[in-house]
Amino acid sequence: MRTITNRFSLVIAIMLFAGFSSMAQKANTTTEVKSNQPEMKTYVIEREIPGAGKLTAEQLKSISQTSCNVLKEMGPQIQWIHSYVTGNKIYCIYKANSPELIKEHAKKGGFPANAVNEVGTVISPDTAN
Repeated sequence: MRTITNRFSLVIAIMLFAGFSSMAQKANTTTEVKSNQPEMKTYVIEREIPGAGKLTAEQLKSISQTSCNVLKEMGPQIQWIHSYVTGNKIYCIYKANSPELIKEHAKKGGFPANAVNEVGTVISPDTAN
């Protein structure tokens, strides 16, 4: 009985190993396909909008909806991550294949892109450690 249990365990182990090996190969294939696409870079966009900090929740929702509709139209080579609303400016974080795509998005959406800056490095309190 013990021999049957050991053989059964061995068969299960081989099947699991084969399954994980297959999954790893699929993951590598996916990575290879993605590497052929241009790498998306992170950008900070400065939008000068007088009174931005006083916009209502409904106005911000409308601006967000406009932005999202334009992004859907433009495709996956540009993504909006999030934005910071201050007194007279909105700072947006985007991922895109080029700064030209960000400028095109702003033009199509009808909002300014006063400065488009590629992020070179991100630091945080963890950087101090």
